[in-house]
Amino acid sequence: MTTSPLPVRILIVDDDVETCRLIAELVASPGRELQQCQTAAKAMELANKEQFQLVISDINLNGPASGLDVLKAFKEADPAAEVVLISGFGTLETAVQAVRAGAFDYISKPFNIAEVRATVGRALARDPKGVAPEARSDVPPEGIIGRTAGMLAVYKQIAYASDSVAPVLIQGESGTGKELVARAIHAHGARAARPFVAVNCGAITETLLESELFGHVRGAFTGAVSDRKGVFEQAHGGTVFLDEIGDMAPAMQVKLLRVLQDGEIRPVGGSRAIHTDARVVAATNVDLDRSVAEQRFRQDLYYRLSVIVIHIPALRDRREDIPLLIEQFVRNASARTGRPVVIAPEAVVALTSHRWPGNVRELENTIERLVVFSRGRIELPDMPDAVLAAPSFEERMFQDLPTLDELERRYLVHMLEAVGGNRSRAAEALGIDRRTLYRMAERLGVALKDETERAT
Repeated sequence: MTTSPLPVRILIVDDDVETCRLIAELVASPGRELQQCQTAAKAMELANKEQFQLVISDINLNGPASGLDVLKAFKEADPAAEVVLISGFGTLETAVQAVRAGAFDYISKPFNIAEVRATVGRALARDPKGVAPEARSDVPPEGIIGRTAGMLAVYKQIAYASDSVAPVLIQGESGTGKELVARAIHAHGARAARPFVAVNCGAITETLLESELFGHVRGAFTGAVSDRKGVFEQAHGGTVFLDEIGDMAPAMQVKLLRVLQDGEIRPVGGSRAIHTDARVVAATNVDLDRSVAEQRFRQDLYYRLSVIVIHIPALRDRREDIPLLIEQFVRNASARTGRPVVIAPEAVVALTSHRWPGNVRELENTIERLVVFSRGRIELPDMPDAVLAAPSFEERMFQDLPTLDELERRYLVHMLEAVGGNRSRAAEALGIDRRTLYRMAERLGVALKDETERAT
């Protein structure tokens, strides 16, 4: 007589019943037993009474406890249980807390159906490795702002990278904030109390860069009147940030590779090697894969540097974050000038529509300039010519012509606004049921307001 295998038990936690039902529909499969609850308190009660192989919980649960509390309760009750958190307001701090507390993954709303299913599959297939790392309440460094899925992915990668000592390669266009990400990795890691030393490899000549990185001894060259420690010695026990690593000369690439392989540096003019214990975080705005293929960057060095790779999206690829950045930059610039400045909504719309080839750095400099010359309020006519300039006919044809999905999305957003966010009335007006409305919103990337948000 054979015994049937026990079902895999999955708990879904969300304060919205319809969201629970939608997630349950997405992850339902033979051999899986699904249970739902709407409060963190109930979920934490279940953690001490029942056993679940997987918990899928929203972070914001409309109560004193959150999804992070649910995560900690289940990890304390059963370290082998996997927990996936979902949030519509992703932040670096929350992502780090989630990863540190042992979350398997952290997904943003509105979520992608395929991503949810794939994440659940990976979570159930993973072989538990024991107790999760202890949670730490590090305070994230200021400057990294964004709630889009692309930035949430960056937050998760920062959280994972900060718990490692392996080299990190940060890729992204100029102005995307690569040094901010490097500093965040350092600030959230075990080396946070030690120095973080940065050097721009593309702004220094090859001879000076060698001295900058490895130091020099007195008399090594003209002007070397005393011994000088390089950044690897200065950052002992901490982090060396090598910005624009793709511009490093071939000869310097060989010397850096030797440091990564041997853990030793040799100052310019020195006769002895010095042990170094500095973690390397590098950044580049060039395509290193292409540079390797064109033999402008050493393949072995590339492999050494890219143990962990973090890609920062361009600002044009996360336009939803631009109003958040504008708000912060206006606040910061106002504080520096000593007078409050506000920005008109139509000005925010114009700034959000701009492509920002210089990314976040260009946006911040633009806001700084607007605040300095403003009389307390930034209006649409104050915008730079590049922001106000109308696109050419060709640009309108290829950039502004909406797709069918975009037209459908606009119509759904318009309908939701017309009914004040009421899901039942929106579904009725569209001639569909609420479940179909949820699927439609998920497919088109439209966030549905919680019932509690509308009530307030």
